[in-house]
Amino acid sequence: MNKYLFFLFFLILASCNSSEERSEAEQIIDKVIEKAGGEKYAKADIEFTFRKTRYTSNREDGKYEYTRNITDSTGTTYYDVLNNEGFTRYHQDEKVKISDSLAGVYAESVNAVHYFVQLPYGLNDPAVIKELVGEDTINNKAYQEIRVTFKEEGGGKDHEDEYMYWVNKEDLTIDFLAYRFFVNDGGIRFRKAVNPRVVKGIRFVDYENYKTDDLSVQLEDLDEMFQKGQLTKVSDIKNEDLKVEIKE
Repeated sequence: MNKYLFFLFFLILASCNSSEERSEAEQIIDKVIEKAGGEKYAKADIEFTFRKTRYTSNREDGKYEYTRNITDSTGTTYYDVLNNEGFTRYHQDEKVKISDSLAGVYAESVNAVHYFVQLPYGLNDPAVIKELVGEDTINNKAYQEIRVTFKEEGGGKDHEDEYMYWVNKEDLTIDFLAYRFFVNDGGIRFRKAVNPRVVKGIRFVDYENYKTDDLSVQLEDLDEMFQKGQLTKVSDIKNEDLKVEIKE
């Protein structure tokens, strides 16, 4: 009996230590992901249309596959596939030979669309570094500001990019986000989540997309600039005709 009690105490202690090892930012994001759909993401088939292009994604047992059907300026239609093994482009069921550098560009493009559509799920990827940097108020609601950066290994081509997420303290939703990128001479974007809806237990949003030409600004200051009307709206980001199937 004493051995049993000791073993039980050890398990409880180990569980507590494991929980304590996760930073406050990580624990917040855990709750945000759970609220948005949690484990449903890991076994979901998702389809949607973004800017007249059809995308699909599926995950199962650690494997993933992202696709898109895209038509270029000449009217030629391609079928792009990004999965654990890499990127492949098809035309009429035949593989298209492309350079490694071009494959990298296409892969990043496909991944970026799926990344934003399925936020916050990707925020627990191994390459993600999360830090709680403060709290603020937007439109009389309290938010926690979480900065996200990426490890070089596993962080992709744009691992130097920096993100900021504003988590609604009451609802545990990401209502605003911002990011600094460095490709094409760099830039800053600020997004307001709109049109939230739940499909088969997974939460999706669209975005109003804003920018600033002041590239020296800190991301955590963009919410104040937004409330003062100091950001320029550049686009609406809409994910349409959403379909979700959850595999049992």
